[in-house]
Amino acid sequence: MQGLVTEPYAAPVREGEGKRALVTGLRGFTGHYLARELAEAGYRVFGTVLPGQQSAADMFEVDLCDRAAVAAVAEQVQPDVVVHLAAISFVGHADAAQMYQVNVAGTRNLLEALAGLRRRPSAVLLASSANIYGNARVARIDEGVEPAPANDYAVSKLAMEYMARLWMDRLPVIIARPFNYSGRGQAEHFLLPKIVAHFRRRAPRIELGNLAIARDFSDVRTVAQAYRRLLAASPAGEAFNICSGRSHSIADVIDTLGDMAGYRIEVDVNPAFVRANDVLRLEGSNDKLASVIGALEPIPLAETLRWMYQA
Repeated sequence: MQGLVTEPYAAPVREGEGKRALVTGLRGFTGHYLARELAEAGYRVFGTVLPGQQSAADMFEVDLCDRAAVAAVAEQVQPDVVVHLAAISFVGHADAAQMYQVNVAGTRNLLEALAGLRRRPSAVLLASSANIYGNARVARIDEGVEPAPANDYAVSKLAMEYMARLWMDRLPVIIARPFNYSGRGQAEHFLLPKIVAHFRRRAPRIELGNLAIARDFSDVRTVAQAYRRLLAASPAGEAFNICSGRSHSIADVIDTLGDMAGYRIEVDVNPAFVRANDVLRLEGSNDKLASVIGALEPIPLAETLRWMYQA
């Protein structure tokens, strides 16, 4: 009886095998998780960090407002895909002029540099924000909702989107509009990390703003996965909400963490934290995203909070 001839096992080729990914703001909160997501998919990950942030291999210290320096990095890396995360992302940032300079002019420098490459990337994902929608008068916000930015951060991100349109005939630009997201490692001046940190310290009191504010919170790991899958699909010229499709009030978050910690924290509403132009409710539709990359399975907010609380 003749022996069977079997084909040698071939491991599946990962989507990023042999490709280079450039991530601006690699040392930032999102950059850490995205770098891991891309590396696991086979990409060699390069990144930009701010000058003085102790760059390592495959990292470049560069100020995005330095046009020549940005062009030099793009020329050296020759990326196959790009994710632009570097930005001033805190809504309450005190220097509005700096916010516009970094978020708009810095992004333009990057796009100009990429368009000038001999071999252009197959996908360039720009991280915008769901803040551009402002106080939308619909129950769930899809990408067709008219932007109505209510603060300088949102205006800067919308201006970035409009500016990016000038480059869409030369670059496969994808606009991502993430709603609020969080996870381990996010700075405590952001809302969820601040609340989690108080419970971890078993603080008796916390000062917050409007507890009725509701947000569509995602886990940073889900966001990183969505970005990777958008790079693979490369739906150039389109904008996508990155969201869970559910919103939770700040009061709900406090109750959930109180159950985990086993005590109730006293909340003092500080008028200084209540802004007249606060966006009261943000809840998104991710139907368009799912139609392009397939269904995502968002990590429930309670699981994200527990992950952060147990860090």
